[in-house]
Amino acid sequence: MEGPAALIYNSFENISDPRVERGQNHDLLEMIFIALTASICGANGWGDVERFAKTKADWFHQYIDLKHGVPSHDTFGRVFSRLDTGEFLASMHHWIDQFATALRGQGIAIDGKTLRGSFDQGSNKSALHTLTAFATGSKLVLRQLSVEDKSNEIPAVPMLLELLDLAGAAVTLDAIHCQRETAKSIIDAEADYILTVKKNQQNLYNKFIELFTQYGEGGYRVKGLRKQITVENSHGREERRAYYCIDVPDDDEFKGWEGIRSIGMVYRHREQRSRTGEVVEHDETSFFISSLPAKVKTLSTHLRDHWRIENSQHYVLDVTFSEDAGRIRKGGAPEISGVFRRMALNILRQDTTLKESIRGKKLMAGWDGTILEGFTPVFKLFDVRFPLRCMLLSVEANQDFLATLGVGIRYKLYAVWFEEQLVRTRDSGNQKNGRLSLSSSNYKHTSASNSLE
Repeated sequence: MEGPAALIYNSFENISDPRVERGQNHDLLEMIFIALTASICGANGWGDVERFAKTKADWFHQYIDLKHGVPSHDTFGRVFSRLDTGEFLASMHHWIDQFATALRGQGIAIDGKTLRGSFDQGSNKSALHTLTAFATGSKLVLRQLSVEDKSNEIPAVPMLLELLDLAGAAVTLDAIHCQRETAKSIIDAEADYILTVKKNQQNLYNKFIELFTQYGEGGYRVKGLRKQITVENSHGREERRAYYCIDVPDDDEFKGWEGIRSIGMVYRHREQRSRTGEVVEHDETSFFISSLPAKVKTLSTHLRDHWRIENSQHYVLDVTFSEDAGRIRKGGAPEISGVFRRMALNILRQDTTLKESIRGKKLMAGWDGTILEGFTPVFKLFDVRFPLRCMLLSVEANQDFLATLGVGIRYKLYAVWFEEQLVRTRDSGNQKNGRLSLSSSNYKHTSASNSLE
Protein backbone atom coordinates (compact mmCIF):
# COMPACT_ATOMS: atom_id res chain seq x y z
CA MET A 1 0.00 0.00 0.00
CA GLU A 2 1.18 3.49 -0.82
CA GLY A 3 0.14 7.08 -0.23
CA PRO A 4 -2.95 7.62 1.93
CA ALA A 5 -3.71 3.90 1.81
CA ALA A 6 -0.71 3.26 4.05
CA LEU A 7 -2.44 4.80 7.05
CA ILE A 8 -5.01 2.00 6.81
CA TYR A 9 -2.20 -0.54 7.08
CA ASN A 10 -0.81 1.20 10.16
CA SER A 11 -4.05 1.28 12.15
CA PHE A 12 -6.11 -1.61 10.75
CA GLU A 13 -3.51 -4.30 10.03
CA ASN A 14 -4.48 -6.40 13.08
CA ILE A 15 -8.17 -6.79 12.18
CA SER A 16 -9.11 -10.46 11.79
CA ASP A 17 -10.36 -11.45 8.36
CA PRO A 18 -13.51 -13.60 8.81
CA ARG A 19 -13.05 -15.33 5.45
CA VAL A 20 -11.30 -18.63 4.92
CA GLU A 21 -8.00 -18.22 3.10
CA ARG A 22 -9.22 -19.62 -0.21
CA GLY A 23 -12.06 -17.09 -0.26
CA GLN A 24 -9.87 -14.02 0.18
CA ASN A 25 -9.91 -12.77 -3.41
CA HIS A 26 -9.93 -9.13 -2.27
CA ASP A 27 -7.51 -7.75 0.29
CA LEU A 28 -9.34 -6.65 3.46
CA LEU A 29 -7.18 -3.54 3.98
CA GLU A 30 -7.79 -2.50 0.38
CA MET A 31 -11.54 -2.88 0.95
CA ILE A 32 -11.33 -0.71 4.07
CA PHE A 33 -9.40 1.97 2.19
CA ILE A 34 -11.93 1.95 -0.66
CA ALA A 35 -14.90 2.18 1.70
CA LEU A 36 -13.35 5.04 3.69
CA THR A 37 -12.45 7.01 0.56
CA ALA A 38 -15.93 6.46 -0.88
CA SER A 39 -17.47 7.66 2.40
CA ILE A 40 -15.39 10.84 2.21
CA CYS A 41 -16.88 11.46 -1.24
CA GLY A 42 -20.49 10.80 -0.25
CA ALA A 43 -21.13 7.08 -0.82
CA ASN A 44 -24.13 5.87 1.14
CA GLY A 45 -24.31 2.09 1.00
CA TRP A 46 -22.17 -0.68 -0.42
CA GLY A 47 -23.64 -0.22 -3.90
CA ASP A 48 -22.39 3.37 -3.89
CA VAL A 49 -18.98 2.20 -2.70
CA GLU A 50 -18.70 -0.23 -5.61
CA ARG A 51 -19.84 2.40 -8.14
CA PHE A 52 -17.38 4.94 -6.78
CA ALA A 53 -14.46 2.48 -6.85
CA LYS A 54 -15.20 1.46 -10.44
CA THR A 55 -15.45 5.08 -11.54
CA LYS A 56 -12.21 5.99 -9.75
CA ALA A 57 -10.35 2.75 -10.51
CA ASP A 58 -7.39 4.60 -12.07
CA TRP A 59 -7.05 6.76 -8.97
CA PHE A 60 -7.13 3.74 -6.65
CA HIS A 61 -4.53 1.88 -8.74
CA GLN A 62 -2.00 4.56 -7.73
CA TYR A 63 -2.13 3.30 -4.15
CA ILE A 64 -3.45 -0.28 -4.06
CA ASP A 65 -3.11 -3.32 -6.31
CA LEU A 66 -6.75 -4.39 -6.80
CA LYS A 67 -5.42 -7.71 -8.04
CA HIS A 68 -8.89 -9.10 -8.66
CA GLY A 69 -10.54 -5.82 -9.58
CA VAL A 70 -13.08 -3.84 -7.57
CA PRO A 71 -15.06 -5.93 -5.04
CA SER A 72 -18.80 -6.14 -5.63
CA HIS A 73 -21.29 -4.50 -3.30
CA ASP A 74 -22.27 -7.98 -2.09
CA THR A 75 -18.64 -8.67 -1.15
CA PHE A 76 -18.39 -5.40 0.78
CA GLY A 77 -21.64 -6.13 2.60
CA ARG A 78 -20.83 -9.76 3.37
CA VAL A 79 -17.28 -9.13 4.64
CA PHE A 80 -18.02 -6.03 6.70
CA SER A 81 -21.09 -7.64 8.29
CA ARG A 82 -18.85 -10.41 9.65
CA LEU A 83 -15.98 -8.29 10.97
CA ASP A 84 -15.30 -8.16 14.69
CA THR A 85 -16.74 -4.74 15.56
CA GLY A 86 -14.67 -4.57 18.75
CA GLU A 87 -11.44 -4.93 16.78
CA PHE A 88 -12.64 -2.43 14.20
CA LEU A 89 -13.56 0.18 16.81
CA ALA A 90 -10.19 -0.31 18.54
CA SER A 91 -8.48 0.30 15.19
CA MET A 92 -10.57 3.43 14.63
CA HIS A 93 -9.58 4.71 18.06
CA HIS A 94 -5.89 4.06 17.33
CA TRP A 95 -6.31 5.91 14.03
CA ILE A 96 -7.88 8.92 15.77
CA ASP A 97 -5.18 9.01 18.43
CA GLN A 98 -2.57 9.60 15.71
CA PHE A 99 -3.72 13.19 15.32
CA ALA A 100 -6.02 14.09 18.22
CA THR A 101 -4.52 16.72 20.50
CA ALA A 102 -4.30 16.45 24.28
CA LEU A 103 -7.70 16.78 25.92
CA ARG A 104 -6.60 18.82 28.93
CA GLY A 105 -8.78 21.92 29.14
CA GLN A 106 -11.07 20.74 26.34
CA GLY A 107 -14.75 20.02 26.56
CA ILE A 108 -15.80 16.44 25.79
CA ALA A 109 -19.47 16.00 24.99
CA ILE A 110 -20.90 12.50 25.25
CA ASP A 111 -24.23 11.73 23.63
CA GLY A 112 -26.08 8.93 21.89
CA LYS A 113 -27.53 8.72 18.38
CA THR A 114 -29.78 6.14 16.74
CA LEU A 115 -29.08 5.03 13.17
CA ARG A 116 -32.75 4.92 12.26
CA GLY A 117 -32.36 3.07 8.98
CA SER A 118 -30.39 0.17 10.47
CA PHE A 119 -33.39 -1.78 11.77
CA ASP A 120 -34.21 -5.14 10.20
CA GLN A 121 -37.79 -6.35 10.59
CA GLY A 122 -37.00 -9.70 8.99
CA SER A 123 -34.61 -10.65 11.79
CA ASN A 124 -36.46 -8.64 14.46
CA LYS A 125 -33.42 -6.40 14.87
CA SER A 126 -33.89 -2.90 16.26
CA ALA A 127 -32.02 0.14 14.98
CA LEU A 128 -28.42 0.51 16.14
CA HIS A 129 -27.78 3.07 18.87
CA THR A 130 -24.29 4.56 19.13
CA LEU A 131 -22.64 6.48 21.94
CA THR A 132 -19.92 8.90 20.93
CA ALA A 133 -17.36 11.11 22.64
CA PHE A 134 -16.90 14.39 20.80
CA ALA A 135 -14.21 17.05 21.34
CA THR A 136 -16.16 20.31 21.28
CA GLY A 137 -13.08 22.44 20.58
CA SER A 138 -11.58 20.56 17.65
CA LYS A 139 -14.97 19.10 16.61
CA LEU A 140 -13.52 15.63 16.26
CA VAL A 141 -15.23 12.33 16.97
CA LEU A 142 -12.91 10.69 19.49
CA ARG A 143 -14.64 7.43 20.42
CA GLN A 144 -17.63 5.38 19.35
CA LEU A 145 -19.41 2.61 21.24
CA SER A 146 -22.62 0.81 20.30
CA VAL A 147 -25.44 -0.17 22.67
CA GLU A 148 -28.72 -1.97 22.09
CA ASP A 149 -30.90 1.05 22.83
CA LYS A 150 -30.87 4.43 24.57
CA SER A 151 -31.67 2.93 27.97
CA ASN A 152 -28.36 1.05 27.84
CA GLU A 153 -26.34 4.26 27.54
CA ILE A 154 -26.00 4.59 31.32
CA PRO A 155 -23.78 1.52 31.97
CA ALA A 156 -21.95 2.12 28.66
CA VAL A 157 -20.64 5.59 29.58
CA PRO A 158 -18.07 4.37 32.15
CA MET A 159 -16.76 1.90 29.54
CA LEU A 160 -16.49 4.72 26.98
CA LEU A 161 -14.64 6.87 29.50
CA GLU A 162 -12.06 4.12 30.03
CA LEU A 163 -11.13 4.34 26.35
CA LEU A 164 -9.95 7.95 26.66
CA ASP A 165 -7.16 9.76 28.47
CA LEU A 166 -9.44 12.38 30.00
CA ALA A 167 -7.01 13.97 32.44
CA GLY A 168 -7.84 17.67 32.70
CA ALA A 169 -10.87 17.55 30.38
CA ALA A 170 -14.42 18.68 31.19
CA VAL A 171 -17.03 16.04 30.32
CA THR A 172 -20.59 17.18 29.65
CA LEU A 173 -23.57 14.81 29.56
CA ASP A 174 -27.34 15.17 29.42
CA ALA A 175 -29.76 14.32 32.22
CA ILE A 176 -29.97 10.57 31.63
CA HIS A 177 -26.33 10.34 32.73
CA CYS A 178 -26.78 12.28 35.94
CA GLN A 179 -25.72 9.24 37.96
CA ARG A 180 -23.41 8.96 40.95
CA GLU A 181 -21.49 6.11 39.29
CA THR A 182 -20.90 8.22 36.17
CA ALA A 183 -19.66 11.18 38.24
CA LYS A 184 -17.27 8.89 40.12
CA SER A 185 -15.94 7.38 36.86
CA ILE A 186 -15.13 10.84 35.52
CA ILE A 187 -13.38 11.91 38.71
CA ASP A 188 -11.43 8.62 38.74
CA ALA A 189 -10.26 9.52 35.22
CA GLU A 190 -8.85 12.80 36.62
CA ALA A 191 -11.39 14.82 34.65
CA ASP A 192 -14.27 17.12 35.60
CA TYR A 193 -17.97 16.80 34.88
CA ILE A 194 -21.00 18.96 34.21
CA LEU A 195 -24.20 16.92 34.53
CA THR A 196 -27.67 18.19 33.66
CA VAL A 197 -30.24 17.58 36.39
CA LYS A 198 -33.85 16.71 35.56
CA LYS A 199 -36.68 14.76 37.12
CA ASN A 200 -34.97 11.40 36.71
CA GLN A 201 -33.16 12.51 39.88
CA GLN A 202 -36.37 13.65 41.55
CA ASN A 203 -35.04 14.50 45.02
CA LEU A 204 -32.07 16.38 43.60
CA TYR A 205 -34.33 18.19 41.15
CA ASN A 206 -36.71 19.23 43.95
CA LYS A 207 -33.78 20.61 45.93
CA PHE A 208 -32.79 22.79 42.94
CA ILE A 209 -36.36 24.08 42.67
CA GLU A 210 -36.33 24.94 46.36
CA LEU A 211 -32.92 26.66 46.31
CA PHE A 212 -33.33 28.70 43.14
CA THR A 213 -36.86 29.74 44.13
CA GLN A 214 -35.30 31.21 47.26
CA TYR A 215 -32.56 32.87 45.22
CA GLY A 216 -35.14 34.30 42.84
CA GLU A 217 -37.25 35.72 45.64
CA GLY A 218 -34.19 37.67 46.74
CA GLY A 219 -33.59 38.95 43.22
CA TYR A 220 -30.65 36.55 42.86
CA ARG A 221 -28.66 38.83 45.15
CA VAL A 222 -27.10 36.02 47.11
CA LYS A 223 -23.57 35.97 48.39
CA GLY A 224 -21.40 33.84 46.12
CA LEU A 225 -24.02 33.54 43.36
CA ARG A 226 -22.48 34.42 40.00
CA LYS A 227 -24.44 35.42 36.91
CA GLN A 228 -23.81 35.81 33.19
CA ILE A 229 -26.26 36.90 30.48
CA THR A 230 -25.76 36.27 26.75
CA VAL A 231 -27.90 37.30 23.78
CA GLU A 232 -27.67 35.72 20.32
CA ASN A 233 -29.47 36.60 17.11
CA SER A 234 -29.51 34.02 14.32
CA HIS A 235 -31.89 33.10 11.47
CA GLY A 236 -34.58 35.47 12.68
CA ARG A 237 -34.42 34.11 16.21
CA GLU A 238 -33.25 35.86 19.35
CA GLU A 239 -32.16 33.78 22.31
CA ARG A 240 -31.33 35.18 25.72
CA ARG A 241 -29.58 32.99 28.26
CA ALA A 242 -29.00 33.67 31.91
CA TYR A 243 -26.43 31.45 33.66
CA TYR A 244 -26.21 31.23 37.45
CA CYS A 245 -23.74 29.24 39.55
CA ILE A 246 -22.73 28.99 43.19
CA ASP A 247 -20.53 26.82 45.38
CA VAL A 248 -22.29 23.61 46.33
CA PRO A 249 -24.39 24.18 49.48
CA ASP A 250 -23.84 22.12 52.62
CA ASP A 251 -26.89 19.93 52.13
CA ASP A 252 -27.36 16.17 52.43
CA GLU A 253 -28.86 16.01 48.93
CA PHE A 254 -25.50 16.88 47.39
CA LYS A 255 -23.51 14.39 49.43
CA GLY A 256 -22.55 11.21 47.61
CA TRP A 257 -21.73 13.05 44.37
CA GLU A 258 -18.01 12.49 43.93
CA GLY A 259 -16.01 15.71 43.57
CA ILE A 260 -19.01 18.06 43.38
CA ARG A 261 -17.99 21.72 43.80
CA SER A 262 -20.70 23.83 42.21
CA ILE A 263 -24.34 23.87 41.15
CA GLY A 264 -26.17 26.11 38.72
CA MET A 265 -29.15 27.04 36.63
CA VAL A 266 -29.60 28.08 33.00
CA TYR A 267 -32.65 30.09 31.93
CA ARG A 268 -33.32 30.40 28.18
CA HIS A 269 -35.81 32.75 26.56
CA ARG A 270 -36.26 32.46 22.81
CA GLU A 271 -38.28 34.67 20.47
CA GLN A 272 -38.89 33.67 16.87
CA ARG A 273 -41.17 35.17 14.26
CA SER A 274 -43.50 32.69 12.56
CA ARG A 275 -44.47 32.72 8.87
CA THR A 276 -47.58 34.70 9.73
CA GLY A 277 -45.47 37.38 11.40
CA GLU A 278 -46.48 36.37 14.91
CA VAL A 279 -43.72 36.35 17.55
CA VAL A 280 -43.52 32.96 19.24
CA GLU A 281 -41.86 32.85 22.65
CA HIS A 282 -40.37 29.86 24.40
CA ASP A 283 -38.89 29.57 27.90
CA GLU A 284 -36.79 26.77 29.33
CA THR A 285 -34.99 26.26 32.63
CA SER A 286 -32.39 23.60 33.37
CA PHE A 287 -30.12 22.80 36.31
CA PHE A 288 -26.67 21.27 36.57
CA ILE A 289 -24.06 19.99 39.02
CA SER A 290 -20.33 20.17 38.39
CA SER A 291 -16.96 19.23 39.82
CA LEU A 292 -15.59 22.50 38.43
CA PRO A 293 -15.38 25.59 40.65
CA ALA A 294 -18.21 28.13 40.45
CA LYS A 295 -16.75 30.22 37.63
CA VAL A 296 -19.73 31.20 35.55
CA LYS A 297 -17.86 32.02 32.35
CA THR A 298 -16.10 28.64 32.23
CA LEU A 299 -19.26 26.71 33.07
CA SER A 300 -21.41 28.60 30.56
CA THR A 301 -18.87 27.96 27.80
CA HIS A 302 -18.86 24.22 28.41
CA LEU A 303 -22.65 24.10 28.67
CA ARG A 304 -23.07 25.97 25.42
CA ASP A 305 -20.38 23.93 23.64
CA HIS A 306 -22.10 20.67 24.62
CA TRP A 307 -24.63 21.31 21.84
CA ARG A 308 -21.88 21.13 19.24
CA ILE A 309 -22.21 17.36 19.32
CA GLU A 310 -25.75 17.86 18.03
CA ASN A 311 -25.00 20.61 15.52
CA SER A 312 -21.53 19.59 14.33
CA GLN A 313 -21.85 15.81 14.46
CA HIS A 314 -25.41 14.42 14.63
CA TYR A 315 -26.88 17.01 12.26
CA VAL A 316 -24.01 16.76 9.75
CA LEU A 317 -24.16 12.95 9.76
CA ASP A 318 -27.90 13.01 9.07
CA VAL A 319 -28.07 15.86 6.57
CA THR A 320 -24.70 15.71 4.78
CA PHE A 321 -23.97 11.97 5.05
CA SER A 322 -27.64 10.79 5.04
CA GLU A 323 -26.93 8.46 7.96
CA ASP A 324 -30.55 7.98 8.99
CA ALA A 325 -31.50 7.14 5.40
CA GLY A 326 -28.90 4.37 5.12
CA ARG A 327 -30.31 0.83 4.97
CA ILE A 328 -27.18 -1.13 5.82
CA ARG A 329 -28.46 -3.54 8.45
CA LYS A 330 -26.76 -6.97 8.28
CA GLY A 331 -24.58 -8.17 11.16
CA GLY A 332 -21.98 -5.64 12.29
CA ALA A 333 -22.14 -3.68 9.02
CA PRO A 334 -24.26 -0.79 10.42
CA GLU A 335 -21.62 -0.16 13.08
CA ILE A 336 -18.76 -0.48 10.57
CA SER A 337 -20.42 1.96 8.14
CA GLY A 338 -20.96 4.37 11.05
CA VAL A 339 -17.22 4.22 11.76
CA PHE A 340 -16.43 5.08 8.12
CA ARG A 341 -18.75 8.11 8.20
CA ARG A 342 -17.20 9.43 11.40
CA MET A 343 -13.67 8.88 10.10
CA ALA A 344 -14.66 10.68 6.88
CA LEU A 345 -16.13 13.56 8.90
CA ASN A 346 -12.88 13.86 10.88
CA ILE A 347 -10.79 13.96 7.68
CA LEU A 348 -13.00 16.57 6.04
CA ARG A 349 -13.08 18.62 9.22
CA GLN A 350 -9.28 18.61 9.57
CA ASP A 351 -8.61 19.61 5.96
CA THR A 352 -7.66 23.28 5.51
CA THR A 353 -6.88 23.24 1.79
CA LEU A 354 -10.48 24.06 0.81
CA LYS A 355 -12.53 26.91 2.21
CA GLU A 356 -15.76 24.98 1.84
CA SER A 357 -18.46 23.44 3.98
CA ILE A 358 -18.29 19.75 4.81
CA ARG A 359 -20.81 19.10 2.06
CA GLY A 360 -18.80 21.18 -0.43
CA LYS A 361 -15.55 19.35 0.37
CA LYS A 362 -17.30 16.00 0.05
CA LEU A 363 -18.76 16.79 -3.35
CA MET A 364 -15.59 18.36 -4.75
CA ALA A 365 -13.46 15.42 -3.62
CA GLY A 366 -15.81 13.05 -5.41
CA TRP A 367 -15.72 15.09 -8.62
CA ASP A 368 -12.00 15.81 -8.79
CA GLY A 369 -9.28 13.30 -7.91
CA THR A 370 -6.70 16.07 -7.47
CA ILE A 371 -8.83 17.57 -4.70
CA LEU A 372 -9.10 14.17 -3.05
CA GLU A 373 -5.31 13.89 -3.25
CA GLY A 374 -5.19 17.35 -1.65
CA PHE A 375 -6.43 15.68 1.53
CA THR A 376 -3.15 13.73 1.62
CA PRO A 377 -1.55 16.15 4.13
CA VAL A 378 -4.48 15.36 6.43
CA PHE A 379 -3.90 11.63 6.00
CA LYS A 380 -0.21 12.39 6.53
CA LEU A 381 -0.88 13.62 10.03
CA PHE A 382 -2.17 10.19 10.96
CA ASP A 383 0.99 8.30 10.01
CA VAL A 384 4.12 10.19 9.02
CA ARG A 385 5.99 7.02 8.10
CA PHE A 386 4.23 6.02 4.86
CA PRO A 387 6.19 6.29 1.58
CA LEU A 388 6.35 9.84 0.31
CA ARG A 389 6.59 9.10 -3.45
CA CYS A 390 2.94 9.91 -4.06
CA MET A 391 3.26 13.20 -2.27
CA LEU A 392 6.72 14.52 -3.02
CA LEU A 393 8.99 13.44 -5.89
CA SER A 394 11.85 15.65 -4.73
CA VAL A 395 12.32 18.37 -2.17
CA GLU A 396 13.66 20.81 -4.75
CA ALA A 397 10.80 20.29 -7.22
CA ASN A 398 8.09 20.77 -4.63
CA GLN A 399 9.05 23.91 -2.74
CA ASP A 400 5.81 25.61 -3.80
CA PHE A 401 3.77 22.69 -2.52
CA LEU A 402 5.72 22.55 0.73
CA ALA A 403 5.11 26.25 1.27
CA THR A 404 1.36 25.57 1.39
CA LEU A 405 1.76 23.24 4.36
CA GLY A 406 1.95 24.20 8.00
CA VAL A 407 5.35 24.39 9.67
CA GLY A 408 4.62 21.29 11.76
CA ILE A 409 3.74 19.17 8.73
CA ARG A 410 6.79 20.38 6.80
CA TYR A 411 8.98 19.46 9.75
CA LYS A 412 7.52 15.94 9.82
CA LEU A 413 8.00 15.51 6.07
CA TYR A 414 11.64 16.57 6.20
CA ALA A 415 12.23 14.43 9.31
CA VAL A 416 10.87 11.32 7.60
CA TRP A 417 12.81 12.10 4.42
CA PHE A 418 16.04 12.49 6.40
CA GLU A 419 15.41 9.27 8.32
CA GLU A 420 14.78 7.38 5.10
CA GLN A 421 18.06 8.66 3.68
CA LEU A 422 19.86 7.15 6.69
CA VAL A 423 18.04 3.86 6.29
CA ARG A 424 18.67 3.94 2.53
CA THR A 425 22.41 4.31 3.16
CA ARG A 426 22.44 1.59 5.79
CA ASP A 427 20.47 -0.87 3.67
CA SER A 428 21.98 0.04 0.31
CA GLY A 429 22.83 -3.60 -0.24
CA ASN A 430 19.22 -4.74 -0.02
CA GLN A 431 17.96 -3.39 -3.34
CA LYS A 432 16.36 -6.02 -5.53
CA ASN A 433 14.74 -5.51 -8.94
CA GLY A 434 14.57 -1.74 -8.54
CA ARG A 435 12.82 -1.92 -5.15
CA LEU A 436 14.25 -0.92 -1.82
CA SER A 437 13.78 -3.01 1.31
CA LEU A 438 13.59 -0.84 4.42
CA SER A 439 14.02 -2.72 7.67
CA SER A 440 12.11 -0.01 9.56
CA SER A 441 8.97 -0.26 7.43
CA ASN A 442 6.66 -2.92 6.05
CA TYR A 443 5.26 -0.57 3.43
CA LYS A 444 5.87 -0.98 -0.31
CA HIS A 445 8.57 1.30 -1.76
CA THR A 446 9.26 1.86 -5.43
CA SER A 447 12.69 2.37 -6.97
CA ALA A 448 15.08 4.92 -5.54
CA SER A 449 14.74 7.11 -8.61
CA ASN A 450 11.10 7.80 -7.71
CA SER A 451 11.71 8.56 -4.04
CA LEU A 452 12.80 11.63 -2.16
CA GLU A 453 16.43 12.32 -2.81
